[in-house]
Amino acid sequence: MTFVAELEPQALWSHFDHLLAIPRASGSEAAARQYVLTVAARAGCAAASDAAGNIVVRKPATPGAEGAPTVILQSHLDMVPEKRSDVVHDFARDPIVPRREGDYLYATGTTLGADNGIGVATMLAMLEATDVVHPALELLFTLDEERGLKGAAQLDGKLLTGRTLLNLDSEEDGFLYVGCAGGGDSVLTLAAGAEPVPAGHVALRMVVHGLKGGHSGMDIVLQRGNAILMLARALRAAAGVAHGAWRVSAFRGGGARNAIPRDAEAIVTVGADRQEAFVRAVEREFASAAAEHRHADPDATIAIAAVPEPPSVLPAIQGDTLLRVLLALPYGVLAMSLDLPGLVETSSNVAVVQQQDGTTKVVTSQRSSVASALAATRERVRAVAELAGAGVEQPDAYPGWQPDMTSPLLALVQEVHQAELGSVPEVRAVHAGLECGIIGERIPGADMLSFGPQIESPHSPDERVHIPSVERFDRLLRAILGRLATVT
Repeated sequence: MTFVAELEPQALWSHFDHLLAIPRASGSEAAARQYVLTVAARAGCAAASDAAGNIVVRKPATPGAEGAPTVILQSHLDMVPEKRSDVVHDFARDPIVPRREGDYLYATGTTLGADNGIGVATMLAMLEATDVVHPALELLFTLDEERGLKGAAQLDGKLLTGRTLLNLDSEEDGFLYVGCAGGGDSVLTLAAGAEPVPAGHVALRMVVHGLKGGHSGMDIVLQRGNAILMLARALRAAAGVAHGAWRVSAFRGGGARNAIPRDAEAIVTVGADRQEAFVRAVEREFASAAAEHRHADPDATIAIAAVPEPPSVLPAIQGDTLLRVLLALPYGVLAMSLDLPGLVETSSNVAVVQQQDGTTKVVTSQRSSVASALAATRERVRAVAELAGAGVEQPDAYPGWQPDMTSPLLALVQEVHQAELGSVPEVRAVHAGLECGIIGERIPGADMLSFGPQIESPHSPDERVHIPSVERFDRLLRAILGRLATVT
């Protein structure tokens, strides 16, 4: 146990403290599932799972609320496993190490997992609570949300009888979310052959670091730098001074498909007589790119050092093609909404580059609140891949969630928010993937709403949760359930 378990409300924070010690990266949620089932059994609540492993726990209504419609509470169990490049941490084994700075809770060099661990902890506390008036509850814990809402996509809707859903996966205190973007991945595969290092070449390791990264939906509007693209740009600009006497040996960057890359690294070889000019050209172009992002990413840095000769290099055409592809791929905000001011409508992220088994994989993700724009953006990525002779895989996209401003649930929660917290909440849609769109397809006719505490810089090691906002979030949820218990 850590100091986290002593925060208020203690029941909620105690569960989050347990979650900090449980490995739950996307696709590795077995221990987290078992923890949920253990808590459910301890609370005397029945649990069921579907074939994908999503869990539904049922808690009967409190006395007097048996006639109210069943309410679904929903959060996802997994977290994004991101860490700083200088931090040693194994997400399959090591606990998250929390630290507090003022009113904020952080992790130490890694993601915190408040996204969506606070929602999960809140639901677990609700399972054990004896002081909350509520209708019958179905608590839905989904899997593998962070890699494309995969758990929700396989949800067996027959497990759920409720048609009122509260998603606890939003990240802004004082906001209610009624819509989200749809999205999908596009993964490019390029050949990565191996040739001997040309005679007379020296090897250089180039590392881009110091960028903030962040959530590729929530933070894309902040115009932060992309470490992968900044490195590719600098190398491509320097190619001219080498007059062909340079090669790429390795290129890697990013860590998660839904995170803006903070770090990237390349190992290149260059003719010894061109080394000095090549390095100057790389540094000059990187400085230009960094200056363009100086307000959003003031600490962007490139480090260049000589290293031992690598075992091989890519054929010249393959190294050049990789850089061209990276620079040609769409990145950043592509369109702003004309219907909802301030909302990003369409974006694309170049997320991960990795080399393995004789190939280079480039993982990108596209988002849009307009289905046709999402399809068109994914087609742009496919066109770049085809022009480069690269393979491309595009799994089925997940749907967006269209706002319903006439929702009875929205009206009720607005009233409760003002009465309980003394403020009128702002109603928004979000340029990120919430599971509501998919779950809405599984349980037709559902009235849905999403809200949560203040969580900043999710999907990056700078992730932090505002501690006082968690208490407000918990208080609001309790008050909403109390009101819903009176609905007939």
